[in-house]
Order: sequence, then C-alpha cells, then structure tokens
Amino acid sequence: MEFLITEGHSRKRIDHYLSNLGIGLSRSKAKTLIEEEKILVNDRSTKPSYNIKADDKITVNIPEPRQLEVLPENIPLSIVYEDDDIIVVNKKKGMVTHPAPGNYTGTLVNALLYHCKKLSSIGGAARPGLVHRLDKDTSGLLVIAKNDVSHRSLSKQIHDRTAFRKYVALLHGRIENDEGVVEAKIGRHPVHRKKMSVIISEKLKSKAAITRYRVLKRFKKYTLVEVELKTGRTHQIRVHMAHIGHPVVGDQTYGRRSNEFGATSQLLHAKTLGFMHPKLKKYMEFNSDIPEDMKRVIENIKD
Repeated sequence: MEFLITEGHSRKRIDHYLSNLGIGLSRSKAKTLIEEEKILVNDRSTKPSYNIKADDKITVNIPEPRQLEVLPENIPLSIVYEDDDIIVVNKKKGMVTHPAPGNYTGTLVNALLYHCKKLSSIGGAARPGLVHRLDKDTSGLLVIAKNDVSHRSLSKQIHDRTAFRKYVALLHGRIENDEGVVEAKIGRHPVHRKKMSVIISEKLKSKAAITRYRVLKRFKKYTLVEVELKTGRTHQIRVHMAHIGHPVVGDQTYGRRSNEFGATSQLLHAKTLGFMHPKLKKYMEFNSDIPEDMKRVIENIKD
C-alpha cells in the first residue's frame, strides 16, 4: 500500500497518522513495522516519531498473518483432577495459558495437548479446551474441557456466575474494612490499549465487573485478602484493587513498580475453584496452596 501525504496531514507523527487510516494498524503495530523497515518514507527507513511532510510517499507492507499451529510439548503439569470430560490443573506462575504473539510455545495449551491428545474445539486452534484463563504471572486453578459438551456447560456456569472462584492476594496498604465489594465496569484503557481500566464514561466500551474481598490478615503496610470473582473480566482483580487504592504487590502494570520484597510479578493466586461437573451433575470444589514465593513474602512481613 502507498499513501501520498497532502498538506492537510503534514506535521503529524507517522505512527499516529497510520493508526487513523482504517487499515488495521494500531500505533504499537505501526511502530513495530517501522522498526522492522516494513514501512518506508520515500523508499527509506524512518522512525515512529518522524513527522510526515507534504508529498511524502509512505509505503506500507503488512505481512500475512502467521498461520497458528499449536504443537504438543512434553511439559510437566500439576494435575489436581482428571476424568474423561475435564481436567483441573494448578498452573504455575510464569506459564502463559495459551499461544499468542511472542509466546507460541511453552504454554499450558502446549502441555495439555501432549498430555491428553483431545480437547474441546470451541476455543479454536489457539485455545482448545480453555473455558477461562489466568494471567501469565497469576498461579492457581484452571478447569479445562476435553469435549464441546463439557465446554458449553462450564462456560455457561461462568457466564451465569454459578461457578465459584476464589483468590488470595497481598495488597499494598492497610484495608480497615473486614470485607467489601468493588462494582465498577472494566474496558480497554482509552490510551494504553494493552492495559485494562475502570471505565466511567458511557461513551467507551466496557463490561460490568464485580469483585468481593475479605480481609484475612492485616499488616502495618499490607493486607492479605481473599477475593471472590463474580464476573471474569481481563485483569479484573488487579484493576479493581488498584482502583480502590490497594494494588496487588508486585503488579508491574497496575501497581507500584518497586516493593521491599523485590517481587516483580503480582502476588495473586487462584486458590479455590468450584463448579457443577458437566456430566456427573454434582458440585465439585478444589483447593490449592499458595506458591512458595508468595508464602515466603507473607511470612517475612514485619508488622
């Protein structure tokens, strides 16, 4: 694609100009393509900060999307429960749940494909079997569907808020209330598109989000809480806790960049998971211990 700049568009940053052309480029994607020299100005490489001028010729070469092929990998899994319909696993901190740009291997899905060969097809090639997910640096329990019937049943339970999910998190600051509810809509941050945010404006796209919390233990500068999700929005706990002024310790996206423990990832663990078994039609609930790194931090907090 080629674009000839007119006087009316001159003096704009090239990445900003391209992101508003309606050709499917965000500013970050335009920046990446410029750095990879797939976007040229007058047949020469440039910088994302370049201010375009009248009569500039911009050449855009958008690569064909990569055909995603997810391969089975022999990666150890911590399996809490398994039968012919579902698997419950305790995901370790640092493991990506499913393949995505930058993480095509080493994910939970790669490990699951090696372990059980067949998963539900509803999530597509990149997310087979995945009914819900956890962030890379959030550890804890996930249920995976082996067939489409189980997938639909579990998805409906999460949608209808009948599935039970409880987390443990260490937060900055001392929460004086013994318990509370955060009810605030969540959507994409209007400026930083890789982040989520509490959305107040009715003009911006958002979804309802409800988080309940209960204090487990108070420290002088921190609070250990149990958090129950009533909805399942992306980064919900991290966004809601930051919104009330108590970000998760170690959260590099929504929290404070540094902490006295040197934690560089959120101290957040999906501890309890409960649901009605899709085939057996009985309620099942599973629990997992918080990981050792989080346990050590809690034990070493000085009141």
